[in-house]
Amino acid sequence: MIKKETQPRKTTSTKVNREAGKPSSLREPKASKDSRNSRNSRFSRESRISKDSTASDTPRNARPSRATRPVNRKPAAPQKPKTPHPEGAMRLNKYIAHAGICSRREADELIAAGSVKVNGKVVTEMGYQVMPGDEVNYGGEKLRSERHRYFLLNKPKGYITTSDDPQERKTVMMLMDGCCSERIYPVGRLDRATTGLLLFTNDGELTRKLTHPSSQIYKVYQVELNKPVAKEDMKKLLDGIELEDGPMHVDEIQYAANGKTIDKRIVGVELHSGRNRIVRRLFEALGYEVHKLDRVVFAGLTKKDLPRGRWRELTEKEVGFLKMI
Repeated sequence: MIKKETQPRKTTSTKVNREAGKPSSLREPKASKDSRNSRNSRFSRESRISKDSTASDTPRNARPSRATRPVNRKPAAPQKPKTPHPEGAMRLNKYIAHAGICSRREADELIAAGSVKVNGKVVTEMGYQVMPGDEVNYGGEKLRSERHRYFLLNKPKGYITTSDDPQERKTVMMLMDGCCSERIYPVGRLDRATTGLLLFTNDGELTRKLTHPSSQIYKVYQVELNKPVAKEDMKKLLDGIELEDGPMHVDEIQYAANGKTIDKRIVGVELHSGRNRIVRRLFEALGYEVHKLDRVVFAGLTKKDLPRGRWRELTEKEVGFLKMI
């Protein structure tokens, strides 16, 4: 009796991997030496790249920064296109200031008060644009907008500081005749007997700035008196003297030196007040009589290379300095 041969059942022994606890049959085959070197070199290249790249330093599950995170912004509302002003147009307040009437801020007040007419009609609209050829009137007078001009005069004695004199006396405007085609006027005033620096311009805004008491414009005068000035009186001038319009003091006072000699009848006085005839009144209050009074510095401007009775136009640098005060 022939029996069917039965093949013995193969038994496989499962060996446990000491390191991972996996059956040896499930372990990955060992890589060859060449493949290991290749993989190690690839890893080293990747590590070098990751050090140089900021993107590889960020974990995959990290939250993106605010700079890279998409922002859901609302669409901007369509803006109404600005209507360009016609060529040559100028704001009404600027036009008035250029005409030498006042500053722009004061011009706004005149416009709001209904004191300005354009082409015969009262205009109260702020920002109104004056077109070339328009006629602007204020106080019954036609205004002309002109480019700003600035001049410095070394005023001689015997001229009054005014634009027009009904008594037909000599005025400072006679000395400025022919300097420009624009209408200019003096900034502040010097009395008839006082000599020295006087500024002329048609810039209303700068005029208001230089003449307003709050600006405290720096001035220096050379004063020649009828007798030597006592040191005690110089100290009184520094401390302050009571005048009819209130107390007043000078910022600095010293004797004038003529070479090595000092004439105590001549002093240099520095002050910032713009009161009328203030220097003369200060010395008269102390019993002195002023024989000569000469303004040698005004707002940083000097008489250098400017003979008596002559004028010169300011440089751009000087104008810029005045506007910075």
